[in-house]
Amino acid sequence: MTTTEEPATTATAARAAEDPAARSPLRRFLLPLLIAALVAASGVLLLLTGQAKHSPAAANRALTDRAATDEVLGEVGAAVSRVFSYGPRTLTRTRADAHALLRGQAAKEYDALFGQVQQRVRSQELTLTTRVDRAGVTRLTGTRAELLLFLDQTSVRRGGKETTVAAQLSVSAERDGGHWRITAIKAR
Repeated sequence: MTTTEEPATTATAARAAEDPAARSPLRRFLLPLLIAALVAASGVLLLLTGQAKHSPAAANRALTDRAATDEVLGEVGAAVSRVFSYGPRTLTRTRADAHALLRGQAAKEYDALFGQVQQRVRSQELTLTTRVDRAGVTRLTGTRAELLLFLDQTSVRRGGKETTVAAQLSVSAERDGGHWRITAIKAR
């Protein structure tokens, strides 16, 4: 009789394990609770990913695109050095560089300033050399850039000694014809 009872007991236990109603209340709610938690976590992750993609920092290529940042730094840095370096023999070239490299408000302000400087350069035989010491791009999109430049400017007058001063500029630039052109300059 024991032999016939054992298979029946084993079969009953197996059916009870398969039957959801026979499971303990904790096991019955654990799987749906785990699924709900996973769905909620996935939703939060998707939301955070979407917000990160559309944040101002993600749109700023200066933080994400090293090649584009290096390009704007190189072109704008060279342009600043060219238009703010002049001497009695280089005035014509400097003015031509300014017309090629400056646009908008930067070009207007430079023309007004250069008219005054031009006279002093000739009368005092003044030579000014501008070198970009450090520069950083604070904002970069496909066609616009904002930069901060730290400059060393060395001047020498006829018969005088060389003097070097530091300067700081905020510069705005726009991409025009495949090259960066300076549109605004502000001394800091």
